[in-house]
Amino acid sequence: MNNNLLKKNAKSFYWASFFLSKETFNKCSSLYNFCRTLDDIVDNDIELKIKKENFLKFKKNFLNKDLNNIIIKEMWSIINSENISEKVVIDLFDGVETDLEEKVEINSKKDLLIYSYRVAGTVGLMMSKILKVKNKDALKGAIDLGIAMQLTNIARDVCEDKVRNRQYIKPNFSSIQETINDSEIFYKKSFNSISSIPLESRFSVIVARRVYKKIGDYILKQKNTENYNKAGKIYVSIFGKIIQTFLSIFDFIKLLFIKELNYDNHINHNILEEEINLNERI
Repeated sequence: MNNNLLKKNAKSFYWASFFLSKETFNKCSSLYNFCRTLDDIVDNDIELKIKKENFLKFKKNFLNKDLNNIIIKEMWSIINSENISEKVVIDLFDGVETDLEEKVEINSKKDLLIYSYRVAGTVGLMMSKILKVKNKDALKGAIDLGIAMQLTNIARDVCEDKVRNRQYIKPNFSSIQETINDSEIFYKKSFNSISSIPLESRFSVIVARRVYKKIGDYILKQKNTENYNKAGKIYVSIFGKIIQTFLSIFDFIKLLFIKELNYDNHINHNILEEEINLNERI
């Protein structure tokens, strides 16, 4: 199992993973390796036709349960042991496939939310299954956290995506700011659901949520497109991660007093439900 992929490519998640048990961490790493393999197929700097062929081959091998491929083997092991719906993984494939075009352009909030669910909300849902979350409202909150993080990614990577001929939001600071504000709604809606994660794994998710949310704060501090373009890849420093980890203790205590979830992000989930039956996935 290659945990170095997580360490190298997902620094915020790797930081948070220190607070997981070894068994849970290994399962999360296997899930990450699967998702990263898909991302690398799409983001590889090779001809589009070859990328499409590689994508379809990997999807076919997954569906045919090619256990000679260690990444696919570990993924199927997780699907079976954690009772993950195969439809969730297919949603992930559909989301990634969206990027297999000469030009990618998303022009509505609905399409942005559906894309964000497919490429990241699915991962939040699968992660929560690994963390033994059973409550259905909490699983919806896990989807929200995945979408929140994806919206943060999109707002951060406008320049990088432009080079790849991808436009998920308009390349101006007003749209970037609006996307961060939308992500804040999903971060907020996800918070109470973390109380359904067993205590031994809960702190890791609290830390990951805080650290990733902080990226959005840094983006907003740029104030205009010029500063944003000059800033390059925005991330949270080691010192910043330490601060957010310390502040996560207060979140942890606060969550101990949550008795009922009272899930209330139905407006956004109704948008997703126009194309995706979430109850079938959960």
